[in-house]
Amino acid sequence: MQVIEKYFPHLKPEQKEKYAALQDIYTYWNAQINVISRKDMDNLYLNHVLHSLSIAELLQFKNQTTVLDVGTGGGFPGIPLAVMFPHVQFHLVDSIGKKIKVAQAVADALKLDNVQCTQTRAEMLDDEYDFIVSRAVTALPVFYKWVQHRVARDSFNSIANGILYLKGGDIAQELQQLPRKTVVYPIAKWFEEEYFSEKYIIHIPMGNKPKESKF
Repeated sequence: MQVIEKYFPHLKPEQKEKYAALQDIYTYWNAQINVISRKDMDNLYLNHVLHSLSIAELLQFKNQTTVLDVGTGGGFPGIPLAVMFPHVQFHLVDSIGKKIKVAQAVADALKLDNVQCTQTRAEMLDDEYDFIVSRAVTALPVFYKWVQHRVARDSFNSIANGILYLKGGDIAQELQQLPRKTVVYPIAKWFEEEYFSEKYIIHIPMGNKPKESKF
């Protein structure tokens, strides 16, 4: 928990309480349904919570933004982001029922009324969202084809609507298959821990150029 407060020192008390509760909640549910490796459970806040919150360093979602989290697993990056942005609507989806069960249980335990969890595949969705987030569920060019028609065109945040994809390692080959306007942000520019040395946020802008926000 200290690593969260290190980078986000201005959290409200209720946000601190929710983040602090994550260790016990995930420990309980992971014993029932294994969605996080045993090793990672010892590093939950660094490897999962803080990693998810790197998106909050890149972009402070404005109120009424809609975010789709595809392949959320046990709720990452959606759950940590939903705590950070209580006035943003998050839709967490995963094709595996037991994983969505955990994500829903965590959202319920934290009383996150801005989170909806659904067992489905991204290709089956009809709605549009301002941003689509995910953590390396598949090769990025494949992911792009899954969700490219689910992005709303009218942008009102500081960057254009689109995909925000968390991925590590060698990404050069995948980037060659993506639109030229794709932007790569090294997470190490915000977080100094070695874990983030080769991890990135990949932004594929797909909406119109942001206009002055009405919110």
